[in-house]
Amino acid sequence: MSGHSKWHNIQAKKGKTDAARGKIFTKIGRELAVCVKAGGPDPNVNSKLKDIIQKAKDNNMPNDNIERSIKKASGELSGVNYEAQTYEGYGVGGSAVIVECLTDNKNRTAGDVRHAFDKHGGALGSLGCVSYLFNRKGVVLVVDAKDIESLMLDAIEAGAVDVSEDEDSVEIITEPNKHNEMRDALSAKGYNVVSADTELVPDMYVDLNNEQLPKFQRMIDALEDLDDVQEVYHNVNLPDEE
Repeated sequence: MSGHSKWHNIQAKKGKTDAARGKIFTKIGRELAVCVKAGGPDPNVNSKLKDIIQKAKDNNMPNDNIERSIKKASGELSGVNYEAQTYEGYGVGGSAVIVECLTDNKNRTAGDVRHAFDKHGGALGSLGCVSYLFNRKGVVLVVDAKDIESLMLDAIEAGAVDVSEDEDSVEIITEPNKHNEMRDALSAKGYNVVSADTELVPDMYVDLNNEQLPKFQRMIDALEDLDDVQEVYHNVNLPDEE
């Protein structure tokens, strides 16, 4: 997803209704639960947990929700066990899509994901059918930078492997799991970092025509609305949202 589309997506998520915001909190809560079970409840020891807690705060998730999710996963409260599942497939125009899920019912999730693909002209494929088109990288977004040239130089000095500017944001690509180091370095210099995460970034983007784009966007929206879906990655250039 291009940088400004990513930023508009973040703005849209933060500006949604309470019900939609609650769904985002649920997704992050599942991430916290899985992370705690894998590496323990102490963010000073479990670096991945520290990352997800920061992600939760970026999305304005209340501290009580964060603490409750950690307690559930550590056995202090009763909770559900979630399992990670990844699905790969194609959208209209040969576009590539990867869907990452956390689920307590693999059959339900697979059926829901397949239905979203089928309904909007896509096709669910086998694992590996499109993942070779993506690489996992750190992605850091900065907005409201007064001096873009200084920001780019500071990002490169802090270890950026790529920097791209859009109308209202700057996207900085780092090596995998180096995103929080970049966040800390830029925040210390006073830049407004709105997100820092590890994502699947496509090697190249594809363009869809005016007939294909709305159908593709509806498929992505349908996938992101599924309760079990955590992240949806694709290689389509999306236009700016007003």
